[in-house]
Amino acid sequence: MKIQRFEDLECWQLAREFVKFIYKLAHKPAFAKDFRLVGQITGAGISIMNNIAEGWASQSTLEFIKFLKYSRRSCAESQNCLYVAVDQNYITEVEFKKGYDMATRVIQVVDGLMRYLRSFRKKHK
Repeated sequence: MKIQRFEDLECWQLAREFVKFIYKLAHKPAFAKDFRLVGQITGAGISIMNNIAEGWASQSTLEFIKFLKYSRRSCAESQNCLYVAVDQNYITEVEFKKGYDMATRVIQVVDGLMRYLRSFRKKHK
């Protein structure tokens, strides 16, 4: 499949699903009252998607890789926020694991895309 838009990227699609899940968690009554944590986790989630899209739009392999690194960092930030949420009993252990695993999958796919872009860049220098 030829990738013609950022929406075609598997990492962006997975990030979108992860963000939907984060928002579902953040709407839980106890969680929703913690405005600071809700803002932090939803902001980090949105940043995952935004950085993938921004990197795609840069039209530079080096810039794309840079933005994918930012996206990866936002995944880790989201995972860290999930720890806070479970420690505060805003979410269950099952919800924590699902969210953590979703973010890990995004990281894995982002890492794969970065490896591909690096090898592509080396071949076309």
